[in-house]
Amino acid sequence: MGMTNTTSDFILLGLFEHTAAHLLLFVMVLTIAFSSLVGNVLMLLLIHWDPRLHTPMYFFLSQLSLMDVLLGATIVPKMSADYLTGKKSISPVGCGLQIFVSLTLGGGESFLLAAMCYDRYVAVCHPLKYHILMSWPLCQRMTLGSWLLGAADGLMQAAVTLSFPYCSAHEMDHFFCEAPTLVHLACADTSVFENVMYICCVLMLLVPLSLILTSYGLILSSVLQMRSGEARKAFATCSSHLCVVGLFYGAALFIYVRPKSYRLANHDKVVSAFYTVFTPALNPLIYSLRNSKVKGALKRWLGKCAALSHG
Repeated sequence: MGMTNTTSDFILLGLFEHTAAHLLLFVMVLTIAFSSLVGNVLMLLLIHWDPRLHTPMYFFLSQLSLMDVLLGATIVPKMSADYLTGKKSISPVGCGLQIFVSLTLGGGESFLLAAMCYDRYVAVCHPLKYHILMSWPLCQRMTLGSWLLGAADGLMQAAVTLSFPYCSAHEMDHFFCEAPTLVHLACADTSVFENVMYICCVLMLLVPLSLILTSYGLILSSVLQMRSGEARKAFATCSSHLCVVGLFYGAALFIYVRPKSYRLANHDKVVSAFYTVFTPALNPLIYSLRNSKVKGALKRWLGKCAALSHG
């Protein structure tokens, strides 16, 4: 098969076909993506606007919402334009940017969820020392570290993936550039890189996940020693976070840690759609519906907006 240089555009075959059923699915995905954008932007505005939400927990939550907004902005507009116009090509620069941003946000969210879990551990197990153990400088360092670790992983994988020569067939059975899918098109031995990529993904996912599971083991042990009322209240503060952790790590482990011998393009596309579109839409719902402070902030904000409109 002929060789080409890496300046040739890639072709994204997309998530949907041009049938009536797939058009309905496309509209549903677009609606969910728009709901995700509105929900996460609203969370950002509420956390910024309401002083009662200026705490470490909601600071981390605002960063989670920011990551979800950026991820949707990186994936959904290009996917939608490709489907509506039929022009499915993407330049190597655009492809590299999608890989970099998606891995930066995915890796960053992995460590950010671990930081949020540590916050819940301190709140439940060491409430009297909370303001000392969760100081603002520590929160800022943990957040910055999450972004930087994700960016380092994204930059490495994007740069190395695009450095390979690619065969004349540049078609990817996907709706955005994802490193595991793109590297399979390379006309070179990529086994070393794939092994390194696999190890990096395992570390980026399993190290934070092990910290989360350890923290929740300690939280559960502490909750079991409390009186029933205190235990319910303490565990309620953690249940929303557990839902988000389960959604995020379930999809990420399926995509990046599963052995390649078990990979099917259609399965990868569906799971990728789940964590790039559906999970970001669920996050603000999970945290708002199960959080009295967020619901209170929303009511105050709506009340203020109504008062201004009638003023």
